Amino acid sequence: MFIEHLKLTNYRNYEKLELEFSPKINVFIGENAQGKTNVMESIYVLAMAKSHRTSNDKELIRWDADYGKIEGVVKNRYGNIPMELSVTKKGKKGKINHLEQTKLSNYIGQMNVVMFAPEDLNVVKGNPQIRRRFIDMEIGQISPVYLHDLLTFQKLLKQRNHLLKMNQGKQQIDDVLFSIYTEQYIQSAVQIIRKRLQFIELLQEWAEKIHSGISRGLEKLSIKYRATTGLNPEWSPEEMATYLEKKLAEVRKRELERGVTLVGPHRDDLQFFVNDYDVQTYGSQGQQRTTALSLKLAEIELIKQETKEAPILLLDDVLSELDDYRQSHLLNTIQGEVQTFVTTTSVDGIHHETIQHAKMFHVKQGAIES
Repeated sequence: MFIEHLKLTNYRNYEKLELEFSPKINVFIGENAQGKTNVMESIYVLAMAKSHRTSNDKELIRWDADYGKIEGVVKNRYGNIPMELSVTKKGKKGKINHLEQTKLSNYIGQMNVVMFAPEDLNVVKGNPQIRRRFIDMEIGQISPVYLHDLLTFQKLLKQRNHLLKMNQGKQQIDDVLFSIYTEQYIQSAVQIIRKRLQFIELLQEWAEKIHSGISRGLEKLSIKYRATTGLNPEWSPEEMATYLEKKLAEVRKRELERGVTLVGPHRDDLQFFVNDYDVQTYGSQGQQRTTALSLKLAEIELIKQETKEAPILLLDDVLSELDDYRQSHLLNTIQGEVQTFVTTTSVDGIHHETIQHAKMFHVKQGAIES
């Protein structure tokens, strides 16, 4: 899979921009704050219908415009797919093959991307919310039905929280309504947890092999899904539901005091271990970077396995963050197989033949020349 053509209208600092890409390596060179990352972000947004940099869609629209638009032509093994995403102050609309999609969850998954930026190191060392977002975004690419299930879960969580908030500080609550909300919430939570566990199992298979290769066989990476409830991944859906029901009953008094749901996948986390040591707490910066790199390369392999298409790789100012050995490992992995976009201030420090054969784009003050 690769993107052949990109057209931006009123997107960030670009009023109009059209680019044709190489199916292999595309490098954007320029000083900081010139617009390199905006192009990279636009490709990500075209695929995922949301930015990796901001949750406020209005920021994607050029400052003096009423709307922003990203258009692209994606080529996969079946042929060309025109894609379009429009952003207004009222929301977003996506089109595939010129047909408007009724739901964005139907739009996502046509074009698969893996983004690797310096902030992705936070997947390892940042807060649990970043790791939950990482899981949800990646599962959503290979399983669009998961996005529907996740939206359902978030809606039920919001309803349950609203009821708790309305009764905050009280000793009692409408048992019939609360029981209905809780039962629906538990069923939805079990679906999300089980899908996440399946994903982690697949990711672990690839990440362990890749990490071993990067560390020359000296380190073993393992990934664990940490449920705040202490839930056992081996349990059946019925056993998980029974356990969650018990845990929610135990924290009911605290939930009424605080007005929020205290148990569920919205509070779960991922843990990464290298040679049985928690990388987040005890790992060196090098180990944390190797773990983050292993995860990203594992994502590529996992998407290829599940969709039968190589995803598009976006490397936003990340090569300078990696030493020569990790750089080479990354570039050797993608060579000739994965369409890759690289942003950098200079290619002088990147000694790899892959970069020497790349299509170069020079970015200066929002203007791009190839």
